[in-house]
Amino acid sequence: MVSKTDDIPPSVPNCKPVDLADEAGDGAQDTKESSKTHLKDSCGCGHSADTAMVNGDGAHGHTDEAESKPDGNAEVDGGEESNEQEVIVIQDTGFTVKIQAPGTEPFDLQVSPQEMVQEIHQVLMDREDTCHRTCFSLQLEGNVLDNFAELKSIEGLQEGSLLKVVEEPYTVREARIHVRHIRDLLKSLDPSDAYNGVDCNSLSFLSIFTDGDLGDSGKRKKKGNELEQIDCTPPEHILPGSKDRPLVPLQPQNKDWKPMQCLKVLTMSGWNPPPGNRKMHGDLMYLYIVTVEERHVSVTASTRGFYLNQSTTYTFNPKPANPSFLSHSLVELLSQISPAFKKNFTALQKKRVQRHPFERIATPFQVYSWTAPQVDHAMDCVRAEDAYTSRLGYEEHIPGQTRDWNEELQTTRELPRKNLPERLLRERAIFKVHSDFAAAATRGAMAVIDGNVMAINPGEETRMQMFIWNNIFFSLGFDVRDHYRELGGDAAAHAAPTNDLNGVRAYGAVDVEGLYTLGTVVVDYRGYRVTAQSIIPGILEREQEQSVIYGSIDFGKTVVSHTKYLELLEKTSRPLKVQRHSVLNEKNDTVELCSSVECKGIIGNDGRHYILDLLRTFPPDLNFLPVDGEVLPPESQRQGFPRQHRHRLACLRQELIEAFVEHRYLLFMKMAALQLMQQKANKDTKTDTPAITETSETPTESKPDATQTQTASSDSPSATDASTDSTRTTSDNTSAAPQTETEGEENSSKPTTNGPLELTAAQNGECKSPLEGKELEESIPGLAQAKELAETLVAEDGSCIDPKSREVVLNACKAVGSISNTSFDIRFNPDIFSPGVRFPDNSTDDVQKQKQLLKDAASFLVSCQIPSLVKDCLDHSAVPMDGATLTEALHQRGINVRYLGTVLEFVDKTPAKAQLEHFCRIGISELITRCAKHIFKTYLQGVELSALSAAVSHFLNCFLSSFPDAVAHLPPDELVSRRKSRKRRNRVPGSGDNTAWASLTPSELWKNIASEAQSYYQFTIQCESVDQVVEKYGLQKITLLREISVKTGIQILIKEYNFDSRHKPAFTEEDILNIFPVVKHVNPKASDAFHFFQSGQAKVQQGFLKEGCELINEALNLFNNVYGAMHVEICACLRLLARLNYIMGDHPEALSNQQKAVLMSERVLGIEHPNTIQEYMHLALYCFANGQLSTALKLLYRARYLLLMVCGEDHPEMALLDSNIGLVLHGVMEYDLSLRFLENALTINTKYHGSRSLKVALSHHLVARVYESKAEFRSALQHEKEGYTIYKNQMGEAHEKTKESSEYLKYLTQQAVALQRTMNEIYKNGSNASIMPLKFTAPSMASVLEQLNIINGIIFIPLSQKDLENLKAEVQRRQQLQELGKTEEPAEDSPLELEDKIPVD
Repeated sequence: MVSKTDDIPPSVPNCKPVDLADEAGDGAQDTKESSKTHLKDSCGCGHSADTAMVNGDGAHGHTDEAESKPDGNAEVDGGEESNEQEVIVIQDTGFTVKIQAPGTEPFDLQVSPQEMVQEIHQVLMDREDTCHRTCFSLQLEGNVLDNFAELKSIEGLQEGSLLKVVEEPYTVREARIHVRHIRDLLKSLDPSDAYNGVDCNSLSFLSIFTDGDLGDSGKRKKKGNELEQIDCTPPEHILPGSKDRPLVPLQPQNKDWKPMQCLKVLTMSGWNPPPGNRKMHGDLMYLYIVTVEERHVSVTASTRGFYLNQSTTYTFNPKPANPSFLSHSLVELLSQISPAFKKNFTALQKKRVQRHPFERIATPFQVYSWTAPQVDHAMDCVRAEDAYTSRLGYEEHIPGQTRDWNEELQTTRELPRKNLPERLLRERAIFKVHSDFAAAATRGAMAVIDGNVMAINPGEETRMQMFIWNNIFFSLGFDVRDHYRELGGDAAAHAAPTNDLNGVRAYGAVDVEGLYTLGTVVVDYRGYRVTAQSIIPGILEREQEQSVIYGSIDFGKTVVSHTKYLELLEKTSRPLKVQRHSVLNEKNDTVELCSSVECKGIIGNDGRHYILDLLRTFPPDLNFLPVDGEVLPPESQRQGFPRQHRHRLACLRQELIEAFVEHRYLLFMKMAALQLMQQKANKDTKTDTPAITETSETPTESKPDATQTQTASSDSPSATDASTDSTRTTSDNTSAAPQTETEGEENSSKPTTNGPLELTAAQNGECKSPLEGKELEESIPGLAQAKELAETLVAEDGSCIDPKSREVVLNACKAVGSISNTSFDIRFNPDIFSPGVRFPDNSTDDVQKQKQLLKDAASFLVSCQIPSLVKDCLDHSAVPMDGATLTEALHQRGINVRYLGTVLEFVDKTPAKAQLEHFCRIGISELITRCAKHIFKTYLQGVELSALSAAVSHFLNCFLSSFPDAVAHLPPDELVSRRKSRKRRNRVPGSGDNTAWASLTPSELWKNIASEAQSYYQFTIQCESVDQVVEKYGLQKITLLREISVKTGIQILIKEYNFDSRHKPAFTEEDILNIFPVVKHVNPKASDAFHFFQSGQAKVQQGFLKEGCELINEALNLFNNVYGAMHVEICACLRLLARLNYIMGDHPEALSNQQKAVLMSERVLGIEHPNTIQEYMHLALYCFANGQLSTALKLLYRARYLLLMVCGEDHPEMALLDSNIGLVLHGVMEYDLSLRFLENALTINTKYHGSRSLKVALSHHLVARVYESKAEFRSALQHEKEGYTIYKNQMGEAHEKTKESSEYLKYLTQQAVALQRTMNEIYKNGSNASIMPLKFTAPSMASVLEQLNIINGIIFIPLSQKDLENLKAEVQRRQQLQELGKTEEPAEDSPLELEDKIPVD
């Protein structure tokens, strides 16, 4: 196995081994496999199928976090060979120990040598028979084991050792932990924590549709021959064409959740804490309990355990009752005094352990649900205590109580990382601290806004206040002290924290030793933006002026620098593409910086070098930053740029910088190669021609930019970019966007060296063409050698090359704007165009160059990245399904959401607009809900806490209800008290005494939304009410409700809302249950695990399924090691494993892995996230293959319900879903129902793939099969003929698909004729006709499964080595054809083109 980085030429701009940003959630092999290697080795093996290997429906590149920034210096240990050795070390073989607990039989437990003793404690606290113990020690031969020791370090512990569980005396802390644990056990099936969004609980509904666990037996359910008993009728609202979009089915009721009551009340007694004399008897605390039998008891927790005392509500008598039932565990005590407790607690624990562990494990970050039922509010001592103690005392298992977040965050970064075990430990620690910090910061931010934290500057007005809570510093997103006055005031102050977070994320990913950033979390809550940061030791004691030793505290008026900082930041300069530059300070001295001026360096009292205020890590976006006297390139101007933005902090995204540099690198290689060829030609012919001529420039344009996420139009910018070298202009810089549609007609105008290549060049966004070198070798003799030569030139430092070659490199460097003259190196100066920053005179040239580079980058976004996104949506390699996945698709290509209006305009001008209707609809609904969110933010700031639910429901009525005069309810008594409380105003940020919010009207709100859309997105909505919008753009109100709720953190009551009533508003204040924070934070990554995951994908791509499977299993282990059990990346891993298990024929294993993937997706991403919908579809397929037909149908119906809710029926994904449902229904002989779904799929496929598409041919075939089963041969023939025509036109007569289709036509014709004969016979001879038996066959499960596999993009291959070789050759041949544009249609439509270019499965 070779590491991805082994053969990257040293001068590649960003030697990043992998780039997670495109981790297509479907395990798509979208890794930017540093495309440069392909130029060299044009290997032609399976790589160019970098499309979704594991997802037939075209890589939905959804990772839930596009945070994944390139890992600037992720160490790849000389190939992964070394990794494999190390891993073997880690996965030491486990062994079995016996555990003996009091009162139970000894049992065996499998443990691994790395585990800590503590982990055995956790297991025991979870086991059904020992779960009620918390305060015990484990002893081996009489010696107490240290909780924090690893098992391998314990002497004498080996296979078969007996560990005794020994009860220990309680302390106050242990007693509290015990009560808390018992309460958790009692509440273990209660979903209220998930609804309330606490303790990282979240919802999951899969078990309702699978009737519990799908389990190992897999086939426990009905067998295939009992088809008659399956009820297949879907609920009315799921049928195609239904307009009803109910909300209640989103959260089906789980019968397990009707809680079995074990106790009525368990709470702290009012007699706490014990008085001194009782303390000396060992009393720790008192509990008050009411049993189900209505017995009121008072319990003492003492050092020896729990016993009944004689206190009552009003008299304190701590003496033990008679009998006192002294028990070490509260459960044992209660079981003795309450028979109902004993019975129900046992039943409850049985149920609890039967649940899938993934339904119970906490998620790493809190997931909030935007809907919830009305939950009864029960008395709960632990919750009550949590709310009023700061809960810091005993929850943290760290001496010293409150956590020093900064110390923890920084120490984990300092952990060693030389080998794999060390790195795993380090990444695990970093991840754990980050998720704890995010949770604490969120709690703190809510406490601050709710007014529960005292400000550190209480005298100032509320917007200027700052807070410290739990060692975290909180500030509000307002422009305090006119800091941002020049940059856009409050709008800039609101944007700065997210920019800063992006900076922290980027520097964190580069991970330079010795350079520290602050823990940063941005929380939006109740209309306020709160930034939470860890505190630099000592910064609060000093004035900022003294402590900043690098950077500027006044946006560049005074600037200081520091050698140590320059040295540290220099290491980040290459991966982050930041250019080292000089600026002038107030005394006109030159100061050197290697970051933007606002980036401040402070050395803390701990001696660490911190950098903060990273809001301008990435260069400014000139499309949104009009500068006097600067002219943008024509592509930008044509789109109406530059535009005035709310603030002057608009930056380009890191993904865009990466894409732009990669694009430039390709250009650089082409130019160098062409010049070298010319030199060679000159030598041969001994004639002198200028180095680069216009003609030799054009071939570079028609050459596909295959590395980039670019469309055909990406070839035109290479022309415009080249014009940076102002001596040349190219004739060809028209924006070639339309080329995507005209399928290559334009190529005729260019030299036809390589045929209509562009179209397929960027088949899958990131598709690298490994054939590049080859094609051109044939067309331009000697280019390949020239390329190699160019690479060697670039590789060296330019010292030992002959002057001619050096000149070549110099020319190429100049043309692409490289900062070095001897090698390719593009970096940006983030201070260009910053007001207040001045540059020394001697760097004028440099500054000019940088300005040009920024203009090129801005126009690259408009002229390449936006068309590329649209093209990817056209060929369905990007399929956004809701606002979040759309945003992600934009971000992956480096497009900021502020370009949404521009993107929609571009789509509107696209000839194939009809095929992008789904994209438009999602885009417009995203744009509208974002505008509404902006308005809602300021609206909420004027609302006081007591009126919050009234205000939110009023806003939603104005936004969504057809009721024209929504009136807010202001309860009269509240108006009275408001007058009284005038004096106490201004203590809490949200305490304005105004009721201005109540005067909002629907028409005013929609006017505001339209003007916001115009001013922010430059997009025109000519609608005055929600009904007009819904009508004009085909939106759904339920989808708008979901989007606005998710974006703003509103939680509403789950019931049916009548949005369209003109007589009463849809929402009342009772419908608003809660308002949650929306949290942004850094997501630390598991780098080694990810490398394994990618190598596994690469292996699978090449057809080595077994090795791929092993690598991915390994990755799963490592992910679990770093993230714990729940994480979105683990979800992707499980999905891919399930897919591989399925392909390799292990259906039960596929089922088990996919079940975990679904549960995890529900828990970590949300129950109706697009990824979850897809996981449901995959699971249904594996259920069907396992013979669980009714389960498969339930799962598909659930997926369809969710998809309808998230984006409506008119979406390309719906075609795939409906084909699946139709096929399964066909299999269970529900023909009429089946036809409804299949015909809907046919309609949608025709709309989104064009009527000549192979997907449509397949749809026709599926419909024909159902008509055949119904013996309606005429309809069957009609559909199959349509399919045949498509195959014949697309594939030619000789293709197997065409032949298959024509065979089927013959068969149908025979059947039709036979039927007709029989009918005639009956007419002629009446009842005594001799009737030929007709074959009305129900389809076999195998044939249905085969079709299911085809539509889901799974193709099975016999795995003999020879077949594999042939297959690879075939894949290559097809790719070459495809690259050369021989196929008339993108192959992704064709099941036979190895559906979606999947080379292996």
